[in-house]
Amino acid sequence: MSSQKDSREKVNLEEEPDTEAQQKVLEKYDNESRFRIFRSRRTAWLVSLTAVALSLYHLYTSYFGTPVTLQHRSLHVAVILMLVFFLYPPLKTAKRNVLPWYDALLALMALSTTVYIFVEYEGIIQRGGIPNNWDLLFGGILVLLVLEAARRVTGWGLPVLASLFLVYGLFGRELGGIFRHRGYEWSEIVGYMYQTTEGVYSTAIGVSATYIFLFILFGAFLQKSGMGQFFNDLALAIAGQTRGGPAKVSVIASGFLGSINGAAVANVVTTGSFTIPLMKKIGYKRDFAGAVEASASVGGQILPPIMGAAAFIMAEILGMPYSEIALAALLPALLFYIGVITQIHLRASKEGLQGISKENLPAVKQVLMERGHLLIPLIFLMYMLFFSGRTIIFSAFLTILVTVIIAMLRHTTRMTVRDIFDALENGARTAVGVAVACAAVGLIVGIASLTGFGLSLANGIITLGGESLLLTLMFTMVACIVLGMGLPSIPTYIITSTMAAPALIELGIEALVAHLFVFYFGIFANITPPVALASFAAAGIAGGNQMRTGFVSMKLAIAGFIVPYLFVYNNSLLLTNTTLGEGILVVTTSVIGVVMLGVAAEGFLMTKMPAVLRLVLAGGAILLMTPNLLYDAAAIAVIVICLGIQWVLAKRVGMNYLKAI
Repeated sequence: MSSQKDSREKVNLEEEPDTEAQQKVLEKYDNESRFRIFRSRRTAWLVSLTAVALSLYHLYTSYFGTPVTLQHRSLHVAVILMLVFFLYPPLKTAKRNVLPWYDALLALMALSTTVYIFVEYEGIIQRGGIPNNWDLLFGGILVLLVLEAARRVTGWGLPVLASLFLVYGLFGRELGGIFRHRGYEWSEIVGYMYQTTEGVYSTAIGVSATYIFLFILFGAFLQKSGMGQFFNDLALAIAGQTRGGPAKVSVIASGFLGSINGAAVANVVTTGSFTIPLMKKIGYKRDFAGAVEASASVGGQILPPIMGAAAFIMAEILGMPYSEIALAALLPALLFYIGVITQIHLRASKEGLQGISKENLPAVKQVLMERGHLLIPLIFLMYMLFFSGRTIIFSAFLTILVTVIIAMLRHTTRMTVRDIFDALENGARTAVGVAVACAAVGLIVGIASLTGFGLSLANGIITLGGESLLLTLMFTMVACIVLGMGLPSIPTYIITSTMAAPALIELGIEALVAHLFVFYFGIFANITPPVALASFAAAGIAGGNQMRTGFVSMKLAIAGFIVPYLFVYNNSLLLTNTTLGEGILVVTTSVIGVVMLGVAAEGFLMTKMPAVLRLVLAGGAILLMTPNLLYDAAAIAVIVICLGIQWVLAKRVGMNYLKAI
C-alpha cells in the first residue's frame, strides 16, 4: 500500500505541458497546424485582420441575415481560400516566416472569384447555368484553387479523391457497368461547380458558412475564457482520486471538449499533453494511455449537444428539428463512454493502479466557485436550441455574446479587448480546415449529383450485400471507414451521407438511422488502422507504437462499433417512438449490456477471464442491448451464468471481489 501511495505523490499536476512538443506532434499528424508564423508584423496584421473580418462578417449575418445564397457562400469560400494561401506554405520544406509573392497572387485570385459573382450576379442568373467565357475562367480558377488549398490543409487524400471524381465526370461515358454515364464537357462541369449551389457552393459549404463557422467561433470564445482549463480541473476533481483516475479524467475532459470543437487530432494533442503523462505516471502502459485519449477525443464528436456541429448539418440535410437528432444520438454516445470507462476501470483493477492523492487534487466546490459560471453559456445554448424556438444560427450568435458577458463575472475568466480579438482570429483560423474540406467535398458531391454516382454506389452496395441486411451494413461500414480516413468529421459525414446512406435508405431503413450509422463509422475511421490519425497523434505524445495504439483504441471503442448495428435493427436505442417505460427499460438493459461488453473486451472481472467465457459474455451483452424482452431474458441468464463461473474462478485464485473493484 505504501508503494502505491508513493507513486501517487510523484504525480505533479502543476507541470506545464511542453507547448513546443505539442506543436511538433500536431504538425506531424494534423496538416492544419503547419501554418506560417510571419516575421513581418505588417503581414501578420494583414492576416489577422482578414481572419477577424471574416468572423465579424459571420456574426453580422447571423443577426441581420445573409446576402443571397450564392453570394454569401462565394464570399465565405473566397476569404477562406485567402487565409489558406496566407497561412499554409505549398511544401513542408518551404519557408514559414514570409509570404511569397505567388501565394499573395493566389489569395487575390481567390478574392476575384467572389468579386466576379457579386458584380455579375444578375448575368449569371439570366444565363441559367450556361457559362460564358468569363464564367469559365473564374470557375476554372475556383476549382483549381480549391484543390490546391485542400492539398495544403488536409493532405493529398481529399484533393486526389475530388480530382478522380472530376475525371469521372469527364470520362464516365468510357466506363462499363452501373457506373457508366453520358459524360460531361469541362464547360458543363465548371458551370455546375461555380454557378449553382450544387457544386463548390453546395450544402456542404452552406453549413460551413453558417452553423460550422459560428460554433467553431463559439468554441474559440469558450477556450479564451478558460473553459478548457475548467473542464480539466472539474474532471480531476470528480474522477482524479478514483482507481485509474487520470484515464477517467481524460475521458471526461476530452468528451466535453471534443463535442464542442469537433477536432479529434487537435483535441488529442491539447488535452492529451496533460492527461497522457498523468496516466503513464500512475502505471498505465503507453499504448493504452494513448488509446484512451484517442478514443475519448473521437467520441466527443458523437456526443450531444453539439457533436462537433454535425448534428446541425444532419438537421439541415434531413429537414428535421435539431432536438430530435440530439435526443436520438444521446444514448448511443453515453453507451460509448460507459464502455470506455468500464475498460479503463477494469485495466486499473487488474494492474493494481490507483488514482491521484486527494491533496494533489482541486475540490469540486473550489473549481465551481472559480470557473463554474462558464457553464452558463452552455446551459443558455441548450435552452436556445431546445426551448426558445429561435433559429440555430441566431442561437449561436446570442450564445457567443452571453459567453463574453458571463466571462466578465470573474477576474480569472474576464476577456480583454485583445482576448476578444484573438478569439475572433482563432475562430476563423480554426474554421479554415473544415471550410476548405467542405469546398472540396462540394466537388465530390457535385459530380455525384450530376452523374448519379451516389445512386449507383448505393445500388452496388446493395448488390454486394444481396438480400442480407447484415452484409449490406458491413459493406457500408467499410465504405464509410475508407471514405473517412484522414478527413475531418464534418466533411466525412457529408461524403458518407451522400455516398453510403442511400444504400441503407433503399433497404427501408429510416433516414435518421441510416445517417447516424454512416456518421459513426466515418468518425471512427480516425482510430481505425491503417490510417488512424487520432490514435497516431496520441501515440506520438505517449511514446507508444502507432499501430498498437490504434488497435487498442478500437478495443476501447468497441461499443461504438457495435451499437450502430443494434439501432439499425431496433431503433429503440435512439429513444424514438418509445414510451417512458420502454425508454427506462432500454436505457437499463443497454447500460448493463455495454458494461458487460467492456468486461468481455478487457477480459477481467475479479480475475482473468478465459477466452471462451469472454466470447459467451460478449454475446450475452450484445443480446441484452437488443431491445427485445425475450432476448433480454436469455441475455440475463447468460450473463448470470458467466459471472457465476467467474466468481468461482476468482475464489480459486484467492482474489477478493471488493479489492478488485
